[in-house]
Amino acid sequence: MGTETLDNEYVINLRGELVSLKDPLVMGILNITPDSFFDGGSYQLEKDILQRCETILGEGGRIIDVGAYSSRPGAAHVSEEEEAQRLVQALSWIRKHYPEAILSVDTFRASVSRIVVEDFGVDIINDISGGRMDTEMLNTIGQLGVPYIMMHMLGTPQTMQEHITYNNLIGDISLYFAKQIKKATACGIKDIILDLGFGFSKTLEQNYELLREMKQFGVFDLPMLVGVSRKSMIYKLLDIDPKSALNGTTALNTIALLNGANILRVHDVKEATECINLVQQLKKA
Repeated sequence: MGTETLDNEYVINLRGELVSLKDPLVMGILNITPDSFFDGGSYQLEKDILQRCETILGEGGRIIDVGAYSSRPGAAHVSEEEEAQRLVQALSWIRKHYPEAILSVDTFRASVSRIVVEDFGVDIINDISGGRMDTEMLNTIGQLGVPYIMMHMLGTPQTMQEHITYNNLIGDISLYFAKQIKKATACGIKDIILDLGFGFSKTLEQNYELLREMKQFGVFDLPMLVGVSRKSMIYKLLDIDPKSALNGTTALNTIALLNGANILRVHDVKEATECINLVQQLKKA
């Protein structure tokens, strides 16, 4: 059974258990990279990685998203071997101490996806490329049978900001998803979550147009993940730095929730959890 709606309620299949998205979930970011834009280098040692997991889960996060390849603009390329090595070490620590945690891995590589799912029981694969950077990715996810987060990005993390010209932003991104969803479904992927890709292949103005028009992507009848946490669409507009962008993040997360977000991918779990609780109260009849 894959992603479906029950009385307008999305559910995803995690290890055979149906998890409801009626109340949006928080996905806490755990970057084990040395060069991520906000917290690069903070989570290299076992004690720091485990402390971050404890914080995410303790503050209300339901999913831990582990990334070993920085996708910030201009980030250094990392080989498959190095990415896999980083993940194997971190996941071995996490699974030992938090065996029941829902884990997502942020990777666009089929080989890495297979290792983390088969060897560490990772529950979700989060692919910034939507299956376009590795020709084996969609087939592999279909074989592994795990939920798949499909993001919109053009080019690669190194070149994405060269690809910011659209005939029609919403129409072009919708066409991208229509094509990739068709391919993914043909490969046997049953649980698809859409990520509109804020900050990827988009100008500051385009990011806000996308946020404003989010509801249009409801036509796909799939859950949506939103990741705007401390991104440049906030700190450049406000002329601050990422460390000062929590208030702006909360403001945009609130708008995203009102526009249909089902998962918030964030650095600051406590604040995102509070944001969800407030918006859910607002929505009550």
